[in-house]
Amino acid sequence: MSSLDLKYKQDGEEAKEIAKYLPYFPFKGIDRFYDIGGFLYEPAVFQKIVDIFVERYQAIGIDVVAGLDARGFILGPPIALALKKPFIMMRKKGKMPNTVESKEYETEYGSRSGLTVQADKIKKGDRVLIIDDLVATGGTLSSAISLVKQLDGVVVECACVVELKLFIDPSEESGLPSRTKSFAKLGHQDVPVWGLVSEDILLNEAELPKGYKDDGEEH
Repeated sequence: MSSLDLKYKQDGEEAKEIAKYLPYFPFKGIDRFYDIGGFLYEPAVFQKIVDIFVERYQAIGIDVVAGLDARGFILGPPIALALKKPFIMMRKKGKMPNTVESKEYETEYGSRSGLTVQADKIKKGDRVLIIDDLVATGGTLSSAISLVKQLDGVVVECACVVELKLFIDPSEESGLPSRTKSFAKLGHQDVPVWGLVSEDILLNEAELPKGYKDDGEEH
């Protein structure tokens, strides 16, 4: 089934309601850092997001749910449980035994060491759903896709609550990295990426206390 035939659309009515619980604020040198802690604090909203993802991937069909370190560990397990599918972690190097590792990758924050996954958790032909909270340049997702392919699995889709569309295929003049070009360079152009909400409807500016400072480590 084509994902275009499914009920919930990016930036649809449900997404607009959920977007109210995704405030942004300046953090790590980024003007609009979107905080999933907003909807995690609201059980009904969190449950709605899980329900939307579950309905989507029941229709598409998967074998394994893979969550990315670290916020994918929050979103992935309830989705996997509802789908009655295994959940696996893709973690930073040195955190798990019996792992394979992907190559170093780039994010909007800079270079990162490759992710790892336990070698016996993905079997040949497994249809894998990769879950994270947000996709921007797609660097972390590309690392996860590489791991699945190393183990002869198939990435059905990369799914995130937030997709920043400005990184999909920006103009040369913008100076922004292109997710489309980086996926093509890595041979991942066949892997679809889906986000429930985009920056087009993420308009909820956080109310910050007086004297707030961007206390992120990376600038």
